[in-house]
Amino acid sequence: MERENNIQIFDAGELAKAVAEFIVKIANDAIDANGRFVIALSGGHTPETLYSSLCTEPYQGRIAWDKTFVFWGDERCVPSDNEQNNARMAKMLLLDHVDLPPSNIYPVPVDVAPKEAAAAYENSIIQFFGEEPPRFDLILLGLGENGHTASLFPGTIVLTGHGRLVEEVFVPEQNMYRITMTATLINQACNILFLVTGNGKSEILNTVLTAPYQPDKYPAQLIKPVNGNIYWYVDKEAGNLLSK
Repeated sequence: MERENNIQIFDAGELAKAVAEFIVKIANDAIDANGRFVIALSGGHTPETLYSSLCTEPYQGRIAWDKTFVFWGDERCVPSDNEQNNARMAKMLLLDHVDLPPSNIYPVPVDVAPKEAAAAYENSIIQFFGEEPPRFDLILLGLGENGHTASLFPGTIVLTGHGRLVEEVFVPEQNMYRITMTATLINQACNILFLVTGNGKSEILNTVLTAPYQPDKYPAQLIKPVNGNIYWYVDKEAGNLLSK
């Protein structure tokens, strides 16, 4: 493993284990401090191995799932039983296999119009945190080859910021609406972890971390926690330009 600040590069077979250990630590620290662990999961294929690992030992038994509360950083506006639905994937690989009360799971509503879904999800987050500022213990993020993260896509209106915590966005290249946490909300988190794998992500990863600040072109550059920590956990293929 190589380390530079909060960038850590792992062998492919060790990455999911390292992230699982990281989540266990953050979960237990949060529960010790506040009596609960609040996490926002990411979608896509990248975290699948991680989710499958978390519901097995030695990780499953080291998290108090009854004190864990699960949200999502973004969601595709597709039915909940659609294979592209982020919550469906996480439930199949992880949540259905641990003792997590259904009332602790907060999926993005997908049975209403996108604008209504975004407003409802923002309201559910505000209600959950009550009088406290919405501040997740951990938000997991991925990185797209075009520099997007969550559903913050290049050139979309959600990048400009309107003071909202959750917004709907139409992604032309996918011909699809998506619901996303905004950078405003993400950056309030205590901990943010980017999970990046594969040679196809090496160029954009290097660009996001080293290029001049161009968030309209590389939205992942918007992610700068206000009073928290940011971590990049990557495999050697994705990090090959960084290691050089």
